[in-house]
Amino acid sequence: MGTRNFVRRAQQMLRDRGLSIRAASRAMSYDPAYLTRVLAGRQAPSGALAVALDRLLGAEGELLSLLAAAPRTDEPAAASLVRISDVRGAELARAIRETSQRLVVLDNEDGGMPIADTAAHAFRTVHARLRCGDYEQAYDRDIRSAAAELAEIAGWALFDAEKHDAAERYNDAALDLARASGDRTMELLTLQNIAMVAEWRGQYRKALDTASGALAGRLSSRVRAMFLVRDAKGRFGTGDAAGGARALDQARVLLDDGARDDDPAWAWWVSHQEIDGHLGYALWATGRQREAVPHLRGALESAGSARVGYRSISTARLLDCLVHEGAWREAEELAVGLHDTAGKTASARTRNLLSASVRRGLPTAPPSAGDALEHLGHIVNSDPLSLD
Repeated sequence: MGTRNFVRRAQQMLRDRGLSIRAASRAMSYDPAYLTRVLAGRQAPSGALAVALDRLLGAEGELLSLLAAAPRTDEPAAASLVRISDVRGAELARAIRETSQRLVVLDNEDGGMPIADTAAHAFRTVHARLRCGDYEQAYDRDIRSAAAELAEIAGWALFDAEKHDAAERYNDAALDLARASGDRTMELLTLQNIAMVAEWRGQYRKALDTASGALAGRLSSRVRAMFLVRDAKGRFGTGDAAGGARALDQARVLLDDGARDDDPAWAWWVSHQEIDGHLGYALWATGRQREAVPHLRGALESAGSARVGYRSISTARLLDCLVHEGAWREAEELAVGLHDTAGKTASARTRNLLSASVRRGLPTAPPSAGDALEHLGHIVNSDPLSLD
């Protein structure tokens, strides 16, 4: 089989890390039977599985390179493109997961892609099949686990599109499905999203309670760091700045331990840059713009950090801080740098923040900075579907 080198290397890395197929499947939210077939050479791995395995094992792209180099003579080109509406058993769970992985890849393109409506529509299709029992009941748990992941992605995307009521509904659906299927890792990721939406909407007590509840349980280091970030944001929002700073410091210490085998595959984006971005946001939101600037700059550093499409939101907050502080030369440089990229940003949150920064800066900006801001405003307020 053309994927033999991929399989051999994946097997070796699993052994080196002391991970069983079941443990790896649980961490990646994949069907153990599917992973067993792949590692036994009986089924070709999908691109989505290769991405998840590479991240789980810390392969730094090695597994992806091996799969890309493998000749594709062992299966038809369209064999992995299984549609959700075409299957009812184990292949339904796989089709749902691969739909989720494609959406994640698109979301993490530079600037992010507008996946909210597509993700929501895909989950509605799955949700309708679950409600009427249109699937093989023997695979109920795995299908519900896969559906939870898809609902979680839709909830995140709807949040980024500033559709908060819908985001809450999809997050609630994801949480119910994760708990019904016993998928603890997806339950935790969804709880993170619930805290995030609550904090964004000013519901700081709800965000803090959600984070505190998760922190009371057993968590891997990276997941605990993630919830400490949410705990910190809730504390900053409720006026406990000292407690928020302590929580972020604890999160940094946990990340210093590096990736661990018990970290779920989706935790790859929890990084020091992520913490910098949240601290910068907390300082920005509480009127401490000058202190926020170095942290927001740190969040934009790319060396050794995970590539995420939503990082542009730290750029928007940085511009707002510079405008607030009257640092016009730096604000102008940043605005000019955004002229080529802001129009590609799908995130409604980012576009709205940039637009607000422009409005705030124009009345007092000197001519050169004002021109740069005004042009940026035209870009972010233009039709995002324009082909010009």
